Amino acid sequence: MSGVIGVSIKTDRELVLMRKAGNIVAVVLQELKSSLLPGVETMELERKALFLIKTLGGKPAFLGYRGYPYSICVSVNSEVVHGFPSSYILKEGDLVSIDVGVEYDGYMADAAITAGVGKITQVAERLIKVTNEALNRGLKEAKGDNELRNVSNKIHSWVEESGFSVVRDFVGHGIGKNLHESPSVPNFSIPFSTLKLKEGMTLTIEPMVTSGRGETYIDKNGWTAKTKDCSLAAHFEHTVLVTEQGGEVFTSL
Repeated sequence: MSGVIGVSIKTDRELVLMRKAGNIVAVVLQELKSSLLPGVETMELERKALFLIKTLGGKPAFLGYRGYPYSICVSVNSEVVHGFPSSYILKEGDLVSIDVGVEYDGYMADAAITAGVGKITQVAERLIKVTNEALNRGLKEAKGDNELRNVSNKIHSWVEESGFSVVRDFVGHGIGKNLHESPSVPNFSIPFSTLKLKEGMTLTIEPMVTSGRGETYIDKNGWTAKTKDCSLAAHFEHTVLVTEQGGEVFTSL
């Protein structure tokens, strides 16, 4: 999912609404994470998410967006992003990424987590830790007057030092009244970008990392990105506000 709309500095009112959207995202993700058990059909996660989002006063930001047919993305094992909820039944050892977007009174928040089903391999455990830490390192760089490339470079260098690969086909983005706004926030090094971050900007920072080479292709459904080498993938994401100290997270679990 991508788009380019003008970079904006959010007002206090807009930030209040985005924080409310972020709170709903966090509640939904926490509930779905606890539902990742052997025998659970991934469509059940979709049903739970849709019920919770509406009950908490939000709207599913993904549903119908550019034709996307579900409220959440559920990506399993070699699926990187935009996996469809389906009749697939989770089994012990699966690695599952869940991406949730919520609209609240016209403003958006978006976040993703990756977790294992039951006991997972050591590679999968390490992939989760490395990807989550990549997000944390990127968040620290989301501060006013810092260059955007420092967010990207910190993520990329950590992932490669850890022996994994960054996915280059999908990136983070600005967010606010629209699900996707400028600027794009790559997870790979951008040596010559001089875009300065400004306090009041809101972004999603979302490293997508694989245990293999990081190359992807799109499944026949037209949405789901998978690793070409069938390696495992992990995805962590937060919606954040650029502040003087670093990224203020709106979607903390």
